[in-house]
Amino acid sequence: MKDFSLLEILGPIMIGPSSSHTAGAARLGRIAATIVGNGFKSVDFELHGSFAKTHSGHGTDKALLAGVMGFSPADERIRDSFNIAREKGLNFKFIEADLGFVHPNTVKMTFHFEDRPDFVVQGSSIGGGNILITNINGTEIEFRGERPTIIAKYIDKKGIISRVTSLFAVSGFNIANMNVVRNGRTATLICEFDGDIDSSIIDDLNRIDEFTFITFIEIGENN
Repeated sequence: MKDFSLLEILGPIMIGPSSSHTAGAARLGRIAATIVGNGFKSVDFELHGSFAKTHSGHGTDKALLAGVMGFSPADERIRDSFNIAREKGLNFKFIEADLGFVHPNTVKMTFHFEDRPDFVVQGSSIGGGNILITNINGTEIEFRGERPTIIAKYIDKKGIISRVTSLFAVSGFNIANMNVVRNGRTATLICEFDGDIDSSIIDDLNRIDEFTFITFIEIGENN
């Protein structure tokens, strides 16, 4: 018999009429912005399927925008996210798009910067406030945002994984899931942990010359 979480039984604590279109959308935006990091000046949201057709009525657009500004699904400011973004000088655009054979509640978010290339994150709201990140800058992945996670890109060489796992072991971090996606000479590492980890591990990973991008996603109860 499957064990069900409280989230699956009662649904998420949220603002808005729909867990998929509002709570899930806010989580998608928030986790995407965490992956991307600070400093983006504008965001384009390409909305697919039912996200495209009902985004205004269900508040998906407001929730996505609120999420990229760091608001949780329960934050009452979601309702006024358009005005808040304009006050912050954050430009945004919503575009109906066909993203191919993907979940109907899917969004492709393109973050624009002044001093570095665009950063693209694609993900889906899969029900009950749950999400699935499916693509980061053209690399297909699967990441649900349910545990503390490190996402990193590196130049693919022998011995990198053993060095990384050794660092985690020495620090006492227990790996729940680890996946490596290879694309030519580069690889993307997604490592989820059973419990909280010390974000200082990022400094240790940055000392490995082959790493070109590292981000730590800390999952809290309101994420």
